[in-house]
Amino acid sequence: MALSGKLSIEIVIHAPSGKFFNLVSKSLHQIQNICERVHHAKLLQGEDWQSIGGSVKHWTYVIDGKVTTCKETIECIDEKNKTMKFNLFDGEISQQYKVLKLTMQEIDNSNGSVSAKWTLEYEKINDNVEAPYGYMEYCDKCTKEMDAHLLKA
Repeated sequence: MALSGKLSIEIVIHAPSGKFFNLVSKSLHQIQNICERVHHAKLLQGEDWQSIGGSVKHWTYVIDGKVTTCKETIECIDEKNKTMKFNLFDGEISQQYKVLKLTMQEIDNSNGSVSAKWTLEYEKINDNVEAPYGYMEYCDKCTKEMDAHLLKA
């Protein structure tokens, strides 16, 4: 059984192109007020939620019906390709995974629709740990809640 892998999910969103990426890349601190599964987020280190590598956030959220915590840093923000990469660590994550990196990309599809694509790269600490499928469900639900919020705004 492989210890490392990659999971991906792509969700069609209805908000105009650029709005979803703008929410995640410039207003990350608002996610806790929008998504039911995000209970709390706090800036632990740094002066800016969007600082690449310079800020550490502490998140409390629900995965697989269980309240979970982790820390997160942003590895990169690519405005041109509307892509962000996050490194998730500590808390319950470090008990199951050596590496957990989450990439979000907003995609303008050729048919005029817009999608949010989430890709999770992981390395489990051993073969007894399941792949992080709960995080894909979490991304799906949060994306739909953020999209609904953007449509109301």
